[in-house]
Amino acid sequence: MPRCDVAISGFGQIGRAVAELLAARRARYRERYGVEVRLVGISRSRGARVDREGLRDPLAADAPLDASLTGEAFVAAARPDVLIEAGPTDYLSGGAALGYLRAALAAGAHGIAISKGALVLDYPGLRALADANGVELKISGATSAALPTIDLLDYNAAGCEVRVMEGIFTATTNYVLDRMMAGIAFADALAEAQRAGMAEPDPRFDVEGWDTACKVCILANAGFGARLALDEIAREGIAPIEAGQLARWRAAGRVPKLVGRIERRAGGEGRVEASVRLITYEAAHPFAGIGAGMKAVRIETDAMGELVAIGRTSPLATAAAALKDFEHLLMRGVVGR
Repeated sequence: MPRCDVAISGFGQIGRAVAELLAARRARYRERYGVEVRLVGISRSRGARVDREGLRDPLAADAPLDASLTGEAFVAAARPDVLIEAGPTDYLSGGAALGYLRAALAAGAHGIAISKGALVLDYPGLRALADANGVELKISGATSAALPTIDLLDYNAAGCEVRVMEGIFTATTNYVLDRMMAGIAFADALAEAQRAGMAEPDPRFDVEGWDTACKVCILANAGFGARLALDEIAREGIAPIEAGQLARWRAAGRVPKLVGRIERRAGGEGRVEASVRLITYEAAHPFAGIGAGMKAVRIETDAMGELVAIGRTSPLATAAAALKDFEHLLMRGVVGR
């Protein structure tokens, strides 16, 4: 039976969820695609484990790690057909994720990105590297995970001109805003989100709008053909909201949401603009009903009109988004030998 070897770089909560789900779906992959899928390597901050015959217990906490296997050395040792990059997001330098993705794509492995930093910093370069080596770079996990953002652009609205994409792309800020409108203090609402495993390790990344801005940047570049840098995206957060403002919104029946927006301007060369803004909606608007912990996206097209999708956030949902990308590769027969 043809096989497909997978490696995971970044083995925190998300990476472990990917490994668990990958193991649970192995029988499905055999039955539906005739491919034996094996996890041959995992890379953590302290080192890596590699077994070309497949790791027996990738989740074992006490398994020894080889500290020499990082970056390019890890990819060379594991020789994966697919690398799933699930490390922390570093939107300033790209972090270790950038090195892992570059090494994998250069070695002829397909890349599935979950962390956002490398894509924010150099999506065009990574895409060019993938194209040069005849492999694919998939990004569902980095663009609001279970929410079908890039898929709406690439598949569902294929052939249409997408004029606007906007969404509630960060579940943490949506949760905090929802709880604040219910009378909970900002700090308490954020603490709840952290306990639920919803917030980024540094919550400022969420509440200052950086997480949404990163996703908007990636979507603008990957889905709209833009070449935007992160600092070109006008950005707002939710931290400065005062109690009086919340009271006024309640009295007016308005619902606040942190919204990322991408718009292709009409005329000329179709310049693409992007922003992250705190917007209030009347109760009848689709975004007003998107509750705590949920995300949503809306696109406007020339031929299909308006499309709206809603999704939930969790480590499992993020892992499932990455494995959706993996399954697309299996469906098309581009992996498995």
